[in-house]
Parts: sequence; C-alpha cells; structure tokens
Amino acid sequence: MDQRMTAGFAPTAAPTARMENHGSTMARVAMQSGNDLFARSGSMVAYEGYIQYESNPTALRQAFAGRLTGESVPLMKCTGDGLLYLADYGAEVVCVPLQNESLSVNATNVLAFDAHLEWGVQRVKGIAKFAGQGLFNLGISGTGWVAITSRGIPVVVDCGRSGEVCVDPDALVAWSSGLEMKGKRSFKASSLIGRGSGEAFQLAFSGQGFVVVQPSEDSTDRLNAQQQN
Repeated sequence: MDQRMTAGFAPTAAPTARMENHGSTMARVAMQSGNDLFARSGSMVAYEGYIQYESNPTALRQAFAGRLTGESVPLMKCTGDGLLYLADYGAEVVCVPLQNESLSVNATNVLAFDAHLEWGVQRVKGIAKFAGQGLFNLGISGTGWVAITSRGIPVVVDCGRSGEVCVDPDALVAWSSGLEMKGKRSFKASSLIGRGSGEAFQLAFSGQGFVVVQPSEDSTDRLNAQQQN
C-alpha cells in the first residue's frame, strides 16, 4: 500500500492533551496507569498499547438510577497505558476541559469522562413541565476532561458574552451548571419552537458559563442509529 495515500488520516505522533479530537467524530484519549476513564459502553473503536475494559458496579448502579427516569447512561471503566479511540455512530465529538467546574450533560450525549471526576444523575430543576426533555441529566464536576457528542456540528455559546441565551430543549446538549436557567414561552401559538408538546417554549440561560447546542431537535436520532446497526 502506498502510505502517502493514507498519511492524511494518521493520528499525530504524540498527544498534546489527555483528551483531544482525531477528526470531528472521534476522541483520542492518552491513557496512563492510575488515570482511569469512564466511557459509554460500546464506544471503543480502536486502541494502541495495553488497555482493559470492565463494567463498574458503582457506575452501573448510577446508570440504573438514570434508567428509572428515562435517561440511560451505560458506562464501562477503561484502564491501562496507551491511546484509546472513542466514537458514537459518527456523531460530532467535543472534548471539554474542566477546571474545578461543573457541567450538566444530556445523558444521551455523554461519551467519556475522567474517572476521578465527581458525577451522578441529577434532577434538572425548572423544566419538569416541558415535554421533550428529560427531568434528569448527568452532572460532572472537578478538574479533568469530558467528551460529549452532538448530532451534527454544535454551537457553543458563551452566556457571559451574549447575555441571555434561549435554546430549544430538544437541541440542548450540555451547559455549565452555574448558569441560571428558566423556562420561557412564546405568546404566539403558531411559533412552534420545540417538537414535544405542541407549545412554543425555550430554556433561557444567563450568567457566567457556556451552553452547547446541537443542530438536531430529534431525541430519537441516536436510538434509531443503534437499531440500524
């Protein structure tokens, strides 16, 4: 094989961060002994070196708590030394570094996060009456890396710079936990923003932090992809 034909797809010689993108739809994680990772079950597409995978009882108990609310977070624990490549049915991947920060992520958009981070299924306040959005997300906090997915290229909006940011709940991927959130409704019934209830509503965020929004409002996209494979 002429290696010049594949050179553009080869990974960089050495990682520049614990977690980084290889292309837009794959995450590459530099694994080291003692620095474990939680990843979505089935997300490993390749690895270099010596890496092992196991179901973690604590993680599974927390995942089960999420299933009771309709939010499923099936996780596996990854350990070892080498390079780990993760993907989720061709979805876009965003690698987020947390610096003593907290992030709230839609369960279906969680790809991986450092195992030393604090995490758990948490109730999302203020949106229980809105259809199309689960009542619980995965809260992740501390200092480390998180990889999230998006059905299409996402937009990351800085609320501190933009002021109030309004988002369709079905397109919402993740947000900084310190943001203030409230529900808003449109006065025009014909202005159908959101696909759940037939009513026009948005989630409004304000404060210091960011919101990640995907260009897809259909929460069944990932489930359909799984059923086809």
